[in-house]
Amino acid sequence: TLKHTLLWGLLLTASWWLWSAHTELLIIIFGIGSIILTLYFFIRMDRFADERPPYTLGLRPVWYLPYIIWEIVKANLDVARIIISPKMDIQPQMFETEASQKTAIAQVIYANSITLTPGTITCDMRDDNGRMLFRIHALTRDSRAGVESGDMDRRCTRLEGGSP
Repeated sequence: TLKHTLLWGLLLTASWWLWSAHTELLIIIFGIGSIILTLYFFIRMDRFADERPPYTLGLRPVWYLPYIIWEIVKANLDVARIIISPKMDIQPQMFETEASQKTAIAQVIYANSITLTPGTITCDMRDDNGRMLFRIHALTRDSRAGVESGDMDRRCTRLEGGSP
């Protein structure tokens, strides 16, 4: 709807202005152009979407945020220790793990959470006869063990409102 688009346009404009704070004419023109282009894609995607899925996570992401921030900090320290160490003890490996989330949004949050924690990257997601499998690259055995422990998987499943 027009009201919805105007609201998004105002939000994008305010965000752009707060983050850039530029007053040069050329930069402002580029900013306006990028906002218009973003709104164009927003309208186009909205038009071709079958239906807008309802936001169903509620306030659960607020409780997930401290956990993922702490995991990112721990993983950063671990990767920094590996880089600084003269031995540089890395054992890169690819492996697959099953995700227990049922909704696409929770699966994406889980995949991105793995990727956000340094030392692990989600390379692929595939449906294997109803089981969602993630292909992950891990820098060390410890980072692999961290994913395989299932703690992040359980928390993402709780995030979507399910029981792990």
